[in-house]
Amino acid sequence: MAFLFRLLARLPLPVLHNLGALLGWLAWLLSPTYRRHLTENTALAGSLAVGARSAAVAEAGKNLLELPMIWLRPQHEVVGRVVKVSGWDLVEAAWGAGRGILFLTPHLGCFEITAQYYAAQSSQAGRGGITVLYRRPKQTWLAPIIEGGRGANLKLAPADLSGVRKLIKALRSGEAVGILPDQAPKAGEGVWAPFFGRPAYTMTLAARLAQTGATVIFAYGERLHYGAGYHLRLFAPQGDVSTVAGINREIERLVLMCPEQYLWGYNRYKGKPTPEVPADTEMP
Repeated sequence: MAFLFRLLARLPLPVLHNLGALLGWLAWLLSPTYRRHLTENTALAGSLAVGARSAAVAEAGKNLLELPMIWLRPQHEVVGRVVKVSGWDLVEAAWGAGRGILFLTPHLGCFEITAQYYAAQSSQAGRGGITVLYRRPKQTWLAPIIEGGRGANLKLAPADLSGVRKLIKALRSGEAVGILPDQAPKAGEGVWAPFFGRPAYTMTLAARLAQTGATVIFAYGERLHYGAGYHLRLFAPQGDVSTVAGINREIERLVLMCPEQYLWGYNRYKGKPTPEVPADTEMP
């Protein structure tokens, strides 16, 4: 598999995206569970997401096959695929204020490229890079590829208490951190909060980090047509992000901007709320 990854990394991005679209439809055809999750989740989000369902099948496959390029190609080549950036003034304002930056990047578009781009730009600006929360993959052959492809200015924090300490330390030092706020947490690491009208077990870490006073920026890399590259989009939150429910509402807003590129097949609704932990539980 490692050989296949390295082989895929050599292919042009348009080829990877075309192959990925085919892979996405193959997964749709062969996996009833995946079809059910994607169909149910898009239905929850309303007509806009339902209308994007077919495109989302192909985009999910593109997301998978672009990863070898992002992890294995030189960083300057990867960052060069970002052909447009919107909202970078938010980053410069945080730099000017000497504040740490909390990047919240949901499973939308090419979420891997957002941290890569910031790491490269912060290096050029003499900033401290970015620390991202990282859960080691179960596939042992994949871990060295992921870890080796991050670069010196993209530091990894393990998804445990020591990693949380690293994130807090980075923010207090005026550096940047990045997490996937819609990543399903382990038992005991989240609360139940609405996501598109249905209770979802949601991490509390993102809201706790937002309470540190860091500048919160939502980000995603929009995948452009025909492998033309990516449009990095950065947004300031419109509501309160010191609560789990508030962060979920912000994620919903971003997803509906580009519904065809959200990973609707991701099992966001694992488990069920219990009487002891009701669906509207909020952070203390």
